[in-house]
Amino acid sequence: MPKDDDDSGISFLSKELEASLARNSALEKENQELKQEVGRLKAQISSLKAHDNERKSMLWKKLQNSFDNGNTDTKQQKPTIAVRTPEQNQAVENLCPRADSPESAPRKEKPARIPKPPPRPTSVTSPSLKEVNGNKVPLAPAPPRPPPLPSKLLAGSKAVRRVPEVMEFYRSLTRREPQVERANPGGIPTVGNSRNMIGEIENRSSHLMAIKSDVETQGEFINSLTREVEAAAFSEISDVEAFVKWLDKELSYLVDERAVLKHFPKWPERKADALQEAAFSYRDLKNLEAEVSSFEDNPKQPLTQSLRRIQALQDRLERSIANIEKMRDGASKRYKEFQIPWEWMLNTGLIGQIKISSTKLAKKYMKRIIKEMQSTEHSQEDNLMLQGVRFAYRVHQFAGGFDVDTMQAFEELKRVGTVSNKQQHGINRVQEC
Repeated sequence: MPKDDDDSGISFLSKELEASLARNSALEKENQELKQEVGRLKAQISSLKAHDNERKSMLWKKLQNSFDNGNTDTKQQKPTIAVRTPEQNQAVENLCPRADSPESAPRKEKPARIPKPPPRPTSVTSPSLKEVNGNKVPLAPAPPRPPPLPSKLLAGSKAVRRVPEVMEFYRSLTRREPQVERANPGGIPTVGNSRNMIGEIENRSSHLMAIKSDVETQGEFINSLTREVEAAAFSEISDVEAFVKWLDKELSYLVDERAVLKHFPKWPERKADALQEAAFSYRDLKNLEAEVSSFEDNPKQPLTQSLRRIQALQDRLERSIANIEKMRDGASKRYKEFQIPWEWMLNTGLIGQIKISSTKLAKKYMKRIIKEMQSTEHSQEDNLMLQGVRFAYRVHQFAGGFDVDTMQAFEELKRVGTVSNKQQHGINRVQEC
């Protein structure tokens, strides 16, 4: 009987242990997912803060410029008579005080602005009708745009290919050195934020008066911009970037574009926001690609600092691409609805080019570690080689392979590490003897 009790107790404990291990594994997986989500949210918050600060600084400059112009032109400007549509009258009625209120004192109004024409797209679509002998005849439809190039032909001679040796070598090292800690990339610096600036500006009566003045006098200007935005259709994302740059410059004439435009219900806010989102995302990716392409390692920097620079740039690449891929399905539907190019978000477009450019970072990373291992008798050469192989494996999975130059750097790292290990084992044997 006691033996049966012992067997049942052991069976019960083993089941408890298995359940605890399964629960622990599930919690670890959930913890990793939460860490990734926190990293993505931090990057998004940082980007929003930077964009918010930029908008605030532009708003402050516009206010100062409007006040300066008001002080210098008060004596020269003649009073203007603004003709308002019923739509504008309703908007002004929400802002204008009554005639007997103390705020109804005479004030200076900005002259009505005439917008400059928007930039012409690089690929101008031909009109659907042509005039022949005084009669309009429909033209044949334009041929459809060619499909995006396949990823294998995208980069030509710089195309990448899968290298099984990278994965095999990485797995052999990680099995042999399970205790080596992962390199900890530097965190994202937080961007300072002055929360009180907008509140102080909006509380000033002069700011509200300036908004009211824009609503009264700039109705035709805003209606003209509305027509341009509604009619905008593009086939190249670079044309969207140029159009948004023009639109932002025109809207900067308003003292506070959001506060003014909300009084004009015909303003196509969804399309304007989609245009700005596409242009800003494309511009940020192009800037990031240019930064990676022009990256040069500084040999005078300490090894740790140099490797952290490369890791931080790779972190930014992966976060940016991950954010685009997460929003791609929803954004592409909106872009199609508003005739905004979306092919650049595919792996055969700019996204694929950026992934391929990341192989340059892997090559720089491995070259720096090779130089360090060859120049000094480093006491942690195994750890250095593992760190280099781990980063190479990470970029290999991200880019989908290596190009020829990066593959040569990996082979050199593997050769130097193997020679170093053999020399170290020989020294150990001599010491043992």
